Amino acid sequence: MNQEKMTSSSSLTILYDTIRWEEKALYEAAKKKGVHVTNVDCKNLFIDLNKKNSEFSKKTIIQRCVSYFKSLHSTAALEGLGAYVINSLHTATLCGNKLFTHMVLQNAGIETPKAFSEESALLALEDLGYPAVIKPTIGSWGRLIALLRDKDAARAIVEDRAHMFPLYHIYYFEEFINRPPRDIRAIIVGDRVVAAIYRYSGSDSWKTNMALGGHAEACPVTNEMEDICLKAASAVGGNIVGVDLMEKEQDGLIVHEINNTTEFKNTVKVTGVDVPGLMIDYTLSLGKK
Repeated sequence: MNQEKMTSSSSLTILYDTIRWEEKALYEAAKKKGVHVTNVDCKNLFIDLNKKNSEFSKKTIIQRCVSYFKSLHSTAALEGLGAYVINSLHTATLCGNKLFTHMVLQNAGIETPKAFSEESALLALEDLGYPAVIKPTIGSWGRLIALLRDKDAARAIVEDRAHMFPLYHIYYFEEFINRPPRDIRAIIVGDRVVAAIYRYSGSDSWKTNMALGGHAEACPVTNEMEDICLKAASAVGGNIVGVDLMEKEQDGLIVHEINNTTEFKNTVKVTGVDVPGLMIDYTLSLGKK
């Protein structure tokens, strides 16, 4: 959050690779506030890495690419040319990789599910215990996440991933948290948790992703939640992030993911909070400091 501020209060750029409800809402919120908005499709982005006084220099860019790799590399290039990108390359790198996120949260004293990531996958699972959850270190929307109920299931999944892209040969396991059939998505803008929702599992699914049929309800923002979420955002240096939490029996709230280009459609829908407007206001405020 301490990245040097280099933004104009009257214009900004929204960088995207897929136009979702969120990108449309950010654009409309900015236009209503009289802000000049430039929408840039990352797939058509050409950047001369050696160009001095680039058109991107000192511009404010809201990074909204869904693709982790497009987001990461475009942010690196734009920051290198002097743009101020929300969120920063540092934040994008940490949030986009679950293992990286886990380690910085652990070092910050924020409780997360127990996790292992090593080639001796089945031995690690014996130590972690069943049931357990296997996740790709990079990914979203619940894809390639599996519940391992026993050793036979684990062996089948591990053997299957041996034939996948090398990224999936990094075995990242988490303990399966005994929790209500829901998790919590909290939206952090600057130094505030502006809204939060419960995300309930869909029928016949233990996952809570909205893309997989879950549903959302408004969640009260408690002092405990705000304290944990702000510490988590600070640990990754995030300006605008989504923090996902679970309610662990006896231990309270634990963080299991931080989202760099967080989705907030369902949060707006069920809470009525003007999340895109708050994001635009915060982004513009950075140029006044």
